[in-house]
Amino acid sequence: MLNHLFSKIALTAYLFMGMIQYTSAHFHHHSNPIRKVWHVQGKIIEGTFLFAKEDSVFLEQDKQHVIGIPIKKFSSKDQVYFQNKILGIKNLNQKLNTSYPKRHLHFSFPYISMFKGILILITLFLLFILIKQKSTKQVIIISILLGSGSLLLSFTDPNIIRNAFLPFAPNVNTFWDNNYFYVESKGIPTTHEMMVGISDHGWQQQVPIPQCYLGSNAWSIPLNPIMSNSPIPVDQIHFTRGAIAIAVNGVPIFNPHTNTGVDSYLDGQLDNYGGHCGRGDDYHYHIAPLHLYGQTTYNLPIAYAFDGFAVFGNLEPDGANMNALDDNHGHYYNGEYHYHGTSESPYMIAKFAGVVTEDSTHQLIPQAQAHPVRTEYWTPLNGALITHCLPNGLNNGYELQYSLNGVPGYATQYSWNNNIYNFNYIAPTSNSTVNYNGFVQCELPLLISNNSILEEPVIYPNPFKSQLFAANSPSNSQFTIFNSEGNIIYKGHEINEQDFSKLPIGIYFIKSNYSQKIFKLIKE
Repeated sequence: MLNHLFSKIALTAYLFMGMIQYTSAHFHHHSNPIRKVWHVQGKIIEGTFLFAKEDSVFLEQDKQHVIGIPIKKFSSKDQVYFQNKILGIKNLNQKLNTSYPKRHLHFSFPYISMFKGILILITLFLLFILIKQKSTKQVIIISILLGSGSLLLSFTDPNIIRNAFLPFAPNVNTFWDNNYFYVESKGIPTTHEMMVGISDHGWQQQVPIPQCYLGSNAWSIPLNPIMSNSPIPVDQIHFTRGAIAIAVNGVPIFNPHTNTGVDSYLDGQLDNYGGHCGRGDDYHYHIAPLHLYGQTTYNLPIAYAFDGFAVFGNLEPDGANMNALDDNHGHYYNGEYHYHGTSESPYMIAKFAGVVTEDSTHQLIPQAQAHPVRTEYWTPLNGALITHCLPNGLNNGYELQYSLNGVPGYATQYSWNNNIYNFNYIAPTSNSTVNYNGFVQCELPLLISNNSILEEPVIYPNPFKSQLFAANSPSNSQFTIFNSEGNIIYKGHEINEQDFSKLPIGIYFIKSNYSQKIFKLIKE
């Protein structure tokens, strides 16, 4: 009778804690979005308004399909609706910035901690009684409840994480499973110029090359973060190679200390936005990307650490001033833990508050990997000041210009064609060219299109064995087929005449230059 009573008490406590967690996990949710019908250049489409950016409106048509359409392509009635919506959002943001109202009532962390403590005491007391009575079956049941309750209390809603990355689509794509939230990108920012601002002794002659952080090489954020009993410091020993977080624009963030143990920011190794390139010519940040608040809003994170916790700026998610930080450079707020980015050391994460795994070299795993193209070991070029780093006209490379000891006219021009990377090193009196074998540049498998709204093409058969056919598409359509890792395996106008029988069995993706969507194909 006694153990039956305590079983009921324990179960009720777990359900109650689950309700608290559910309320807390939906802090950023509003009422269910309303799907509307929109009129675009004589066509009718259905979708939910998400946000507006750079004279375009972004609509969600289904769970993971977002389209961006210029406002001017909508009917005049829809344009008025969007303008009023945008104005309303701006007014609301202004109001929040001045008054910081509390938008929802939540259980604060002290109360949740108290309930957790009571729950643990009840569980331990109940287990003691059951063990004493040798009730093996009920001991197992309570243990299962304890384990599932722990997972419930730490689970993060993936839709909340997704909202932080949406303002930077289509350069960032996201998806998730039961354990991880995955971020796909090429690691190249599109909202600022790279490399300019590095000091005259800080450039190690690396240049930014887009990487393939997608598919099995995507960045992974735990959906079930677990608070660590022994937080591991982000210092001159731990995590000096590889990333510790991912910015919401798809750029990885490294330890502020380099592999030589110096503070990269104080040593002048970073550009105006806190980034530079590593030995693999991979661009990344070393400090908190606070500049991203020029592209997003204070109530969304600017990054996610690879222990599963979000990173905010100098305001709390509800607009209040930042509370005092703990030794990890974060804290609990409204029952949820997160970090804060600051302009001073440790910049973002002092210690990992959550459980993480590091390999024998103290690198955090799992994480995505960059793929170096150049094989030389480049060293600092003293006296070099980078003046600009911009894409070339064909969008298949960059030109990085710099002066050396006050003398202008130096540059590194580089481009790629399939797996061949051509580097042209220019000096005022001479230049040299070197070709390297590298990886084939990939494209994100899910893109937001700004193309005109047309009927979607029909690709058949699916599954296929050797041939594909396209119907309901213009005669000048160009099709691109990707493999599951995002690499282009075919690009051309006539898929009807191609023999795909030699393709390995597996999953592929196909996109038309006139299509809003990417379609999944199965090769048998």
